[in-house]
Amino acid sequence: MVYIQRRERFSSAHQLFNPNWSIEKNDEVFGKCANKNFHGHNFNLIVTVKGSINPDTGFVMNLVDLKRLMKIYVTDKLDHRNLNTDVDFMLGKMASTEVLAVEIWKILEPKISEHHAFLHCVRLEETENNFVEYYGE
Repeated sequence: MVYIQRRERFSSAHQLFNPNWSIEKNDEVFGKCANKNFHGHNFNLIVTVKGSINPDTGFVMNLVDLKRLMKIYVTDKLDHRNLNTDVDFMLGKMASTEVLAVEIWKILEPKISEHHAFLHCVRLEETENNFVEYYGE
């Protein structure tokens, strides 16, 4: 099994806020991330794909295809958008990095499998110190 990775970047705003809680409870749990005016991050998205090497191409998956899938189905929808209000696949969901990583997986997994490869990991770096990895479990 060989693993390949592709990184893309995007900038998005979001607010962490549970509408079932009081403003005070949201402030207590989410702190400044509950700001009613939102806040933003410059995200790094790293997608790891695994599979066997195709003897005809020498590739697990053509990285040009992976780049295109990530751009069309994910980063074009996220870049310079508000995760809470502008992104169709995030509407009605908590706009945490964890939830976003799972939603990205749901989008990319079937697209990557069409290329005879397997999505192994979605890594989403919110800051240089905070990141999430999701393995489809």
